[in-house]
Amino acid sequence: MDTSQSTCSSSLIGCISLAVFLNASAVNAAEQPEFEAQTIDDSIKIGYGLAIEDVNGDGRKDILLADAHQIVWYESPSWTKHIMTEKLTERDHVCIAARDLDGDGKAEVAVGAGWNPGDTENSGSVHYLMPPQDLRKKWTPIKLPNEPTVHRMHWAKNWRGDWDLVVLPLHGRGNKGGKGYGVKMLAYTIPENPKTEWPTRLINGDLHMTHNFDVTQWDDDTTEEFLIAGREGVFASNWVDGAMQLHTIGNDQGGGAGEVRSGKLPDGKRFVTSIEPMHGSSVVVYTQSDSNLNGTWKRHVMEDKLKDGHAVACADLLGTGSDQIIVGWRAMRNSGVPVGIKLYKASKPDGSEWKASSIDDNQMACEDLKVADLNGDGKLDIIAAGRKTRNVIIYWNRH
Repeated sequence: MDTSQSTCSSSLIGCISLAVFLNASAVNAAEQPEFEAQTIDDSIKIGYGLAIEDVNGDGRKDILLADAHQIVWYESPSWTKHIMTEKLTERDHVCIAARDLDGDGKAEVAVGAGWNPGDTENSGSVHYLMPPQDLRKKWTPIKLPNEPTVHRMHWAKNWRGDWDLVVLPLHGRGNKGGKGYGVKMLAYTIPENPKTEWPTRLINGDLHMTHNFDVTQWDDDTTEEFLIAGREGVFASNWVDGAMQLHTIGNDQGGGAGEVRSGKLPDGKRFVTSIEPMHGSSVVVYTQSDSNLNGTWKRHVMEDKLKDGHAVACADLLGTGSDQIIVGWRAMRNSGVPVGIKLYKASKPDGSEWKASSIDDNQMACEDLKVADLNGDGKLDIIAAGRKTRNVIIYWNRH
């Protein structure tokens, strides 16, 4: 036997094994998300709701926050804090909607206040904020009519091509324990002069105790639809002849759902994700076998040990061509339990299995989070507001 040949062969095998190991390690490292945290405010009260939009028309995305007693915006890129309005009601502010409606590059802003979920008769308020000439000064609130327990709002384009402010309360009027009248989901039409009367219409009143909703697009028309999460489950809307119809994505699984978003899988199909139940422990993904909204959706539980899950987003932060899921939790009633943010990446193209990575480990008791490219580098960043931690953090995407 030629020992030199044997030694050479062993070395070659060793080199190949080492190369395979190093290549696998490089691939695994590349798959790990990399984010750099920057705290831009460490003294908020609660941080109920975030919005990301260009406020001053300079082409940069700014951060807006509905805090307990202030509505503020953080000006990019210095993240200087500007107070828009304060103490709209005796009760807390609770939600915010910001979007450029007229194409001037500057956001129109609406907010919800008067937060008292225990008062289903007289709580809640809705306000449109009129901008001053100097946008760093106080804005003028215009109070609009409202249903009780105003909780979430979004600007959305209706089937006529007009903008609506869509407002979703937590409860129906006079409800007790989520039972009674349905939640009145109202659409406000912005008039030419925002100081005049805003026409409203009821777009849905079938559900009870609805926690959150999101604007989405199910088809190729310009009308925007909604995903809704509530005590009775997860639903998607569609417009038919100007009327909103609801389609069931997931039925009540013992407490319903609190948060909901949609995204695209590696196989190109749509998925819907939710946190279940309200303020719950489970991260759930719904997938379907075809593109029919009325079809059957399959439920996959990715995780069931969150403590008070309260925020979710779907976007492609890793540049994979499909969307990841970003989830935040706040552990409000769990003293000593870690809080944070996780990112889930599909490990199977059909969305039946996902792999979790930590983005924040116990620095963010997440009340709300959003995803946006804040510095124009083509990568999506995470913006989160913390309740117990009382902070606003940007997680810069370094992937």
